[in-house]
Amino acid sequence: MLISKISKYIPQFIMKPAYGIYEGKLIDEIKSEKVPGHIGIIMDGNRRFATSKGLPVYMGHEMGMKKAEELLDWCNEIGVKVITLYAFSTENFKRDPEEVDFIMKMFEQKFREAATNKKIKENRAKVKAIGNISMLPESLKEAIKVGESATEDYDNMTLNICIAYGGRMEIVEAIKRILDSSNGGGIDPEEIDAKLLSENLFTKGLPDPDIVIRTGGEIRLSNFLLFQSAYSELFFLNTYFPLIRKIDFLRVIRDFQRRNRRFGR
Repeated sequence: MLISKISKYIPQFIMKPAYGIYEGKLIDEIKSEKVPGHIGIIMDGNRRFATSKGLPVYMGHEMGMKKAEELLDWCNEIGVKVITLYAFSTENFKRDPEEVDFIMKMFEQKFREAATNKKIKENRAKVKAIGNISMLPESLKEAIKVGESATEDYDNMTLNICIAYGGRMEIVEAIKRILDSSNGGGIDPEEIDAKLLSENLFTKGLPDPDIVIRTGGEIRLSNFLLFQSAYSELFFLNTYFPLIRKIDFLRVIRDFQRRNRRFGR
């Protein structure tokens, strides 16, 4: 913490190497203990960052997307295997139509680029869209198929992009799938348990998140992974997502490792 307090009084050409040394120390400490297997991130603050700098809103979204690529590298460096990014909620469709249209086109471009994206290939990250895909434009649906197909054999990491996603909706859809699987014959209420519900969520087959991080200064989950995050460790950062630094991320991981997780016991 001391390095943060004194950094504003020291020239950046001195502070940058100091941060590099500190980052290296944190990475060594993190790797010496159990690394979280799944991290969920609510990427909040893109629009507010752009506004604070007098920039168009779309630039905030573009910078947030670039930061997400950096984050993938940070996770790979310490050995995180699953990253779930909250990119666009079902409620976000209520925003200005021009902004929504820009975001949809940006996602379309990024999913198509997943087949050749350097970061995706280097990290061998399997890309998957999670959410009510039926709500999305046809061109984006096609792009998602391209991105998922191109990365389906990658086995080092899984990158979930929550788009047109809502935690409540996900649970409702899971219940519908359970009822549909009974083929109209009904299902004994005693058969419905947490395991069955989990197997019908969008995150089927993946571990629940060990950590949920929210940037942007807000302290709430905003309908993100409501079922899966029952015992996740929560971290709320005041930093807008485009401004999150590697050292901020590493500090969260180190703090997580120092917590005593009891899972209700």
